[in-house]
Amino acid sequence: MKLTWLGHACFLVEQDGYRILLDPYTGVEGYPALAETARRIAVWEERARRKEQGFYTLAVKTQVSVDGEAAPPAEPKPQVHRILCSHGHFDHNAADQAEPVPFDGPCPFSIRTVETFHDEQSGALRGPNTVHILSAGGVTIAHLGDLGHPLSPEQAEAIGPLDLALVPVGGVYTVDAKGAKAVCGALNPKCVIPMHYRHAPYGLPNVAGAEDFLSLWPAGAVRRLEGPVCEVDGGASGVLVPQFLQEA
Repeated sequence: MKLTWLGHACFLVEQDGYRILLDPYTGVEGYPALAETARRIAVWEERARRKEQGFYTLAVKTQVSVDGEAAPPAEPKPQVHRILCSHGHFDHNAADQAEPVPFDGPCPFSIRTVETFHDEQSGALRGPNTVHILSAGGVTIAHLGDLGHPLSPEQAEAIGPLDLALVPVGGVYTVDAKGAKAVCGALNPKCVIPMHYRHAPYGLPNVAGAEDFLSLWPAGAVRRLEGPVCEVDGGASGVLVPQFLQEA
């Protein structure tokens, strides 16, 4: 299973060519439109592929050149086969930022949901929040959306065993660093990726960065990736920190 962080709480999950976009955003300070982020990632992946394989063919659609070669025009929006949103706020439900397209074949993902809340008052402040659990290729991940409270034992059991949990850590609108660590303790995933935090100039201005959350883990458990993409195969452990691409 391939996972790509597009910033904030937005991830693209891919299996056997099927693409699911989770919590697309718009209007979050610093971040460009998702189409621009997708363009940067396409260029970054093409350069990485060339470096690894040692040959020079162009197979991505971007509006810029890659190492001096002209490229075809970009798609106006990222093309995906399904869009899942945890709740109805602008920074999580901007489905119009992507283009749904048909898929030739069955969806390889099994998708479950667990209902939670966006606050510690049973949704009275900010409403409900849906946790999405995706399984494919023997791997299970959960996107916790804007979880705003400790998980009950019943909720943790309903989410079930996880290879990877995508956990908000910035506080204010979600659990904070300590709350996120407690959620990780309740779920006990093999691997964790923090999301929904400020990394200036990107992110909501009044939420915290990821460092408070990362400081709660042993230093050896935290691995900072070189880019926004990782393969989830159930073998990784600890905390993975993808990097947002500031430019192509």
